[in-house]
Amino acid sequence: MVDRAVVRPPQPPRKVPMRRLAVFLASSHGHDPAYAELAAAVGTDLARRGIGLVYGGGRTGLMGVLADAALKAGGEVVGVIPRSMIEREWAHEGVTELVVCDTMHERKAIMADRADAFAALPGGLGTLEEIFEVWSWRQLGFHAKPVGLLDAGGFWTPLLAALRSISATGLLAAPTLDDLAVAPDLPGLLEALEERLRDTHRPAHGA
Repeated sequence: MVDRAVVRPPQPPRKVPMRRLAVFLASSHGHDPAYAELAAAVGTDLARRGIGLVYGGGRTGLMGVLADAALKAGGEVVGVIPRSMIEREWAHEGVTELVVCDTMHERKAIMADRADAFAALPGGLGTLEEIFEVWSWRQLGFHAKPVGLLDAGGFWTPLLAALRSISATGLLAAPTLDDLAVAPDLPGLLEALEERLRDTHRPAHGA
């Protein structure tokens, strides 16, 4: 009698749930009302999907719009803010949890610890600094959490063109650039981030 091996169909990748998303964005409104509309839509959609929001804890600008929308939709909102910003009355006192720290370095470390992935919405210098730092941390292997840009309305398109130009010089590895999740809407971005969360065998992207 010949033993027959049981052949099982290939299994889909194990789904890794995204519990919380850290979002970096501006503390001002900018000139285009579409930025605030986008922030409100993202906050609402995250809450409806049961994904907690981790953000910088501010009550002004796009940060405040994002947090208020998530709270209004019944979502969890974790704000992380340095003590000095509370003294300037910049903190959002109505969030689910407000984590107070002493420095900007601690703020970013706490946000990174509390989140499963990172995304940048329209923002300026601070947003760029925050998203580039967590992206470089991933590239260096300090964490395995995916990083992405919400390129709604082509906001990040000029930056992506600059990054491709840098990559062409050989100073930014192509796999590192490809690892950055980019999508024009939140559903597409979440799908790209979750795909990277599932890919537990994704190699480190350092040299």
